[in-house]
Amino acid sequence: MNNNSFTITRADNGKALQITRYFAAPANRVWDAWTKSEIIDLWWAPKPWRTETKIMDFREGGLWLYCMCGPGGEKHWSRTDIVSIQPINCYITDHAFCDENGNITPVLPKMRWEVTFNAEGETTKVGVQISFEKPEDLRTMVEMGMEVGFEMALGNLEGLL
Repeated sequence: MNNNSFTITRADNGKALQITRYFAAPANRVWDAWTKSEIIDLWWAPKPWRTETKIMDFREGGLWLYCMCGPGGEKHWSRTDIVSIQPINCYITDHAFCDENGNITPVLPKMRWEVTFNAEGETTKVGVQISFEKPEDLRTMVEMGMEVGFEMALGNLEGLL
């Protein structure tokens, strides 16, 4: 098995992205990297961007409010509402772009994320399905650089782990 493998495919009639990535770390450590702000802020943004968490309340019904900060002072806010959690196995969230107070920006697509963690010895397989309401929403996000940016961020996580 190649621990550095990254695959991304389109699914659900063009309304979803499926990403698989293997990390050479135990599942509890990978889980923490996805669910604790002090760790996720270290890898979530593709460099030279960085992530700043304003609120991290990782529980069902909770919220992650964060900003992607660019090298030129750009700030792009997002909110992630936590729908369900199965510790160290899976969580589901609804994601939207917003202002610094968490008010959703209706002109950009909303997404549902399902993130799974499967221990395979000292390796962890992370599966991410990002679903959109319609294929046009997925295309908008791809045109904004989502696939490339997410692959870069996952590379940051690999380096951190």
